[in-house]
Amino acid sequence: MIKKILVTGATGQIGSELTKALRGRFGGENVVAAGYNRQPLGDLLQSGPYYGFDVRDRLALQQIVGDHRIDTIFHLASLLSAVAEAKPQQAWDININGLLHVLETARQFGCAVFFPSSIGAFGPDTPAIDTPQDTIQRPATLYGITKVTGELLCDYYHRRYGVDARGLRYPGLVSHVTLPGGGTTDYAVDIFYEAVRHRHYDCFLGADTRLDMMYMPDAIAAAIQLMTADGRQLRHRNAFNITAMNFTPQQLAAEIQTHLPGFTIDYRIDPVRQAIADSWPRQVDDSAARAEWGWQPRYQLSQMVEDMLAKITVKLGQD
Repeated sequence: MIKKILVTGATGQIGSELTKALRGRFGGENVVAAGYNRQPLGDLLQSGPYYGFDVRDRLALQQIVGDHRIDTIFHLASLLSAVAEAKPQQAWDININGLLHVLETARQFGCAVFFPSSIGAFGPDTPAIDTPQDTIQRPATLYGITKVTGELLCDYYHRRYGVDARGLRYPGLVSHVTLPGGGTTDYAVDIFYEAVRHRHYDCFLGADTRLDMMYMPDAIAAAIQLMTADGRQLRHRNAFNITAMNFTPQQLAAEIQTHLPGFTIDYRIDPVRQAIADSWPRQVDDSAARAEWGWQPRYQLSQMVEDMLAKITVKLGQD
């Protein structure tokens, strides 16, 4: 049973919203937030405990876990895909050594661990359509390599030490709360800000680049649902495929145009991020998540676009 939680990477895109949701459910004093580079938002500081530390600092991590009697760690601190390609050594250090410290701390203190993997854990040799839960994983990016390694480490710590490690393979995530942090699917967030501000967007991926996507409320709900599920029902424990919707930049732009008829889009392709996207599946099969712990998304493209435009219009003061 979850009682005391630590969220690493709590100032990031997933972490900022997950921390808020966890505090709403389990109580602010029972959810410790931890960040590093980004300045935390005011409500993150005011609604519960917050620490600034580097996940590579094992002693600081153990101090927090011990002092707060943490029983569950949502480990979200990492470098994302495009940034990892630019800084591969740093990405390996943060993504792998940080996770290893979390797993070892979990082993010592008896904590459960949530680890977010990604569709980036797949590669060009993976079946691109209806990508199976269990399939070949030979990613072509450093980010993907760290995600596969993370999946294997989590499985190892569960099998060898009994650590209750669980995880999801997230698709591209769309959020109106925190600005993107260097991911390949960030276009699907950037496009809304530019649509509201300028009625135009220059997209760094090609018009027909098809990828799985998910609105952040679904991503948060999935993490909490998985970590509160009966572990006896989980055959796969780590790295569940999940998805909610599937579209191209062109299709997203067309949906935005139904609300903003004057919106236009051009394509100025970034070869690095395009190559990363091209190495990922077009659409994954998430039937294992649906069968083992009841995964079911709430948002499809039309609902997401309507909500994103409304929220960002208010956020930018252009209502």
